[in-house]
Amino acid sequence: MATHPEKDFEFHDERRDTDHESFLSHRRFYWLKLAAGISLVSLLIYLLIDPEPRHNGGTWYGYTLGTIGAGLIVWLSLLGIRKRRMTEGKWSLKAWTSAHVYLGLSLIVIGTLHTGFQLGWNVHTLAWVLMMLVIVSGIYGISVYATLPQSLSSNRREMTRGQMVEALEAIDRQLESAAQPLPRHESDLVIDTLQDDVFGAGFIARITGRYPRCATTRAIANLAHSGGSEAHDRVRSLLGKRQSQLDQIRRQMRLKALLEVWLFFHIPATIALIAALIAHIISVFYYWG
Repeated sequence: MATHPEKDFEFHDERRDTDHESFLSHRRFYWLKLAAGISLVSLLIYLLIDPEPRHNGGTWYGYTLGTIGAGLIVWLSLLGIRKRRMTEGKWSLKAWTSAHVYLGLSLIVIGTLHTGFQLGWNVHTLAWVLMMLVIVSGIYGISVYATLPQSLSSNRREMTRGQMVEALEAIDRQLESAAQPLPRHESDLVIDTLQDDVFGAGFIARITGRYPRCATTRAIANLAHSGGSEAHDRVRSLLGKRQSQLDQIRRQMRLKALLEVWLFFHIPATIALIAALIAHIISVFYYWG
């Protein structure tokens, strides 16, 4: 069946707007509004009722909030599985991620009210602490996903990773040739830079962007005040270009590390949270029985 051209254009225009919409503002902040509403209602009920002897996880309201919170934790932990399935519409990955963020934040209110602010050295408090750690790491993840992709794009300057490496290799070939006329001890400094693996640095170096053993930096410092021949000038110029190219590659690696590092905490902490949650529930039913 044929569609009207104007309607078809409007559909695709709306589709493009949706595709470029941030997961944080998905459906005009639908999940933010829902999470805020749930949190507000939970807080109002908490303030309006007066259970005996006091608010805690063992009251009818404490059990209600605990059930809601436990269900949310399990559902939110399924995002990793959901990412492997590509679908559109109401439960697209963008919608699921938006719900994950805002309903996850609502657990700060739901989980804390569930405890009735009765915290101590027990498995129940451990579950609450782990939940808060997961949420805090998630907030960090949101912040880096909102800011770092633009920095990554700007640093690349329309170059792919392969093109960055190729540019470095081209400079290295020129350096190898240019270093031939230099005295042995100076040419050895240049050769050391060529043998320096740009991707061989450890995690700490990548995340901090500090490379104290960088052979290129050392060669630049040692050759800064060496002979003033044409060969020396050319080598110094090429070393400067190599340093600039290294800086670009290392910035890219650092930004990617900052973008991914939180998951190395968020995922294990989530697994630990689920384990503590199971222990919490079992202990509750054990003492209840």
